[in-house]
Amino acid sequence: MPDPLTTPAAELPVRRLGPEDLDRCLALSEDRAWGREERKWLFLLENAEVHAIDAPSGELAGTVTLTRYGTTAAGIGMMLVATRYGGRGLGRRLMTHVLDAAGDATVFLWATEVGRPLYEKLGFETVGVTEARVGRLRPGNDPVLTRPADLGADLDALLALDEEVFGADRAGLLARLFAFAEEVRVAEDETGLTGYAVSWRNMGTLFIGPVVAADEAAARALVTDLARSADGLVRIEVERARPSLLHWLGERGVSQAFSTSFMVHEGRPLPGDRTRMYAPMMLAMG
Repeated sequence: MPDPLTTPAAELPVRRLGPEDLDRCLALSEDRAWGREERKWLFLLENAEVHAIDAPSGELAGTVTLTRYGTTAAGIGMMLVATRYGGRGLGRRLMTHVLDAAGDATVFLWATEVGRPLYEKLGFETVGVTEARVGRLRPGNDPVLTRPADLGADLDALLALDEEVFGADRAGLLARLFAFAEEVRVAEDETGLTGYAVSWRNMGTLFIGPVVAADEAAARALVTDLARSADGLVRIEVERARPSLLHWLGERGVSQAFSTSFMVHEGRPLPGDRTRMYAPMMLAMG
C-alpha cells in the first residue's frame, strides 16, 4: 500500500494526548519493541504532557512527553516514532515542538544511542551516563535504617527537601507519585528528614526512584529497605559518576541492563543540589 503520511514533517500537526489514548500509546511501544508499560503510560498521560502526531490510520505515528517543573526545569521523554515512519523527520518535528513549549526552562533528557544524534543536532549536550540496573536485590543482614513516610506529618518537610535538591517545585507531581507508589520511605537524623525514596511497580518490576539522600550510606539504606518487599526484580537508574554505589548494587545482584546519556539542552546548568540526587523518578520524567 502507498504510504498515506505524505505531508512534510515540519507541517504535521502535533496534538496533546489524554488517558483515552492509552491503547494507541501501548501499540506504539509494542511497534518499537518496548513493553506494554500500561501503568507508566497512564501515569504520564495523567501527569505529564504527552504530545503526538497521528497517522491517517488512526494509530500514532510518534510521541514525546514533556514534564514541566514550574518555569525552571523540564524533562523530555518517550520520544517514539513508529517503525513505518522512521527517517522522515517526525522525531525532529516532535522535539522542536516540545522545546518551543518548554520556553526558558532548563530542558534535560536521557538518550539512547539511537536518539542521541538527533538530540545533539538540536543542541543537547551529554553531561553524564546513567546505568539502568535490574536484578533481585539481596538485602543481606542489613538492619532497617529508614522508616515508612507518614504522608500527613512528613509531607511538607519532604517536599521542601525535594525542592532544595531538585531545584524546582515538584510538589504536585510528587503528591500524585506518592499516591501511585508502592511505598515511600524516609531517612532522618536529629535535625529532621535528610532523604527519601519511592518504589512503584511497572510490568511486574519494582522501580526505585527518586532517591534523595544526604550521603551514599543513606541512599543504600533507602534502596535496601524498599527492596525488602520487592518479591521479584528491582530496577534503579544510577549515574556512572557514582561507581561505589554501582559496585554495591552489583554485589547485591542488580546488574546493568542498558545505559543512557544524560543530556541538557545548550549545556545550561541544572538547578538545585544534584549531589544528593541518587536516582531519578523515571527516565521519562526526571
